[in-house]
Amino acid sequence: MKPKVLGIITARGGSKGIPGKNIKSLLGKPLISYTIEEAKKSGVFDRLILSTDSEEIAEVAKKYNCEVPFIRPVELAEDQVSHLPVIQHAVTWLKNKENYYPDYIMILQPTSPLRRDFHIKEAVDLLLRNDADSVLSVVETNNKQILNLDNSGFLKLCNGDPIYKRIDRRQFLPKSYISAGLIYLFKTDLLFSENPNFYGESTLPYIIDNKYVADIDNLGDWKEAEEKLKKILSV
Repeated sequence: MKPKVLGIITARGGSKGIPGKNIKSLLGKPLISYTIEEAKKSGVFDRLILSTDSEEIAEVAKKYNCEVPFIRPVELAEDQVSHLPVIQHAVTWLKNKENYYPDYIMILQPTSPLRRDFHIKEAVDLLLRNDADSVLSVVETNNKQILNLDNSGFLKLCNGDPIYKRIDRRQFLPKSYISAGLIYLFKTDLLFSENPNFYGESTLPYIIDNKYVADIDNLGDWKEAEEKLKKILSV
């Protein structure tokens, strides 16, 4: 039987960096529309829903045929609230109100509008082909040897080793990655495990080309995303 994959788009009404960000026009369309359209085009979701505290965002999402089964409680839309209780709320609501419980969940944030449908499909295919708990989109980074401070305030390599153990020749360094923000895909049961989280014990990397990476938080990010999107859409 085909696994149930639920897509959850998360979009708060409050945005300090860019007011009304999630429905602000990007190249003539609301920011959130790019995520909805590519998610639906991918064909991997048996349901695609929006979790928001904003009636205005909800109405825009509905125009693009995204389900809005509920309005997120105000206490789950505050700045300090993490994604975990937001996703737990959505899944619990669907289970209790509609007797729906998916096998897998993908979190899709509207602030990554460069995400394409094939990214979504390939990430799901990757997880279904392998014995893993989750898939995280990542991009290769040039910050090969990040330095941290130890408890005494001295510099150490990120693994705790002293600085003299750093590798001086870049070609011998192992590849390093950072989260790209496009895709968070995981087994639903992880949300309600003894240690609730999105990743489990085994996370596969889905490596993204940097040209598709954007995380819009301020106007500088917005302009960069706009330029990248113009190039993507012109191909």
